[in-house]
Parts: sequence; C-alpha cells; structure tokens
Amino acid sequence: MRYKVVLSKNEDGWSVHCPALRGCWSQGATEAEAMENIRSAIEEYISAIDEMTT
Repeated sequence: MRYKVVLSKNEDGWSVHCPALRGCWSQGATEAEAMENIRSAIEEYISAIDEMTT
C-alpha cells in the first residue's frame, strides 16, 4: 500500500510525516535518510495496529 508523506526541511535536517497515519513521523539528516526512516516508521505503525486488533 502507498501512503502520502509530507517532507519538510528544518534547521536539523528533514522531518517527514504521514497524514493518513496519525502520529506517524520521522526525521533524517538528509532527504533520503528521512524517506528511508518514514518507510520504517510506517511499517512499524501498521504492525502495531495489526497486533492491537488481533
């Protein structure tokens, strides 16, 4: 499944969040690192939801 993410540059690097998954966010020193980190965050978020509902 694909999720929209919002990427923002800040003084510490990049922050990124997924509006469809409340509270799912991450960051990175580079844009690429932030995108890699949000992929992991989304996977962990979905896994946690699955565990809570089973």
